[in-house]
Amino acid sequence: MPLLYDKTSLKELSAGDLSDALMTLLPWELRERLEREAPTHFEAPTGTQLAIDYEAEQGPTIAVRLQELFGLNTHPSIARGAIPLVLELLSPAHRPVQVTRDLPGFWRGSYAAVRSDLRGRYPRHPWPEDPATAAPTRRVKPRGT
Repeated sequence: MPLLYDKTSLKELSAGDLSDALMTLLPWELRERLEREAPTHFEAPTGTQLAIDYEAEQGPTIAVRLQELFGLNTHPSIARGAIPLVLELLSPAHRPVQVTRDLPGFWRGSYAAVRSDLRGRYPRHPWPEDPATAAPTRRVKPRGT
C-alpha cells in the first residue's frame, strides 16, 4: 500500500491514513456504494456538513442545532433508509437539549416544551410553532424583532 510505505510503526498511523489506504483497495463501484450507504457526513437542510459518529453507543449519531432541521419532515437515515440516524439536537449554544430517532414525532410531540424553554433563553433565534414547515436557518433574528 503506497500510502503506508513511509510509516514504520502503528503510532505513526492516523485513522485517516488507514481509512484512505483501505479505500484505495476497493474498486470504484464499491467505494461509491460505501459512501452512499454509510456516508461520513450528513448534509443538514441549511447545507451544513455534519460528521456522522459511527462509534456512538446508541448507533450512528449526528449532533445538530435544532434550527438547522426546520422543514425536515422525514427522519435522516443511512443504508438506504434501513438505519435511522440518532439526532442529538442542540441549542443555539451547541448544548444538547434532546436526543431522538423520530424527528417527525419530535416535531409533533415534545418540540412544544423544548420550544417554550429555549425561546426564553434564546429570544433572538427563531422558534416557529410548526417547525416541520419552517425554513431551516443558522442565523439569528435582527435585534429588536
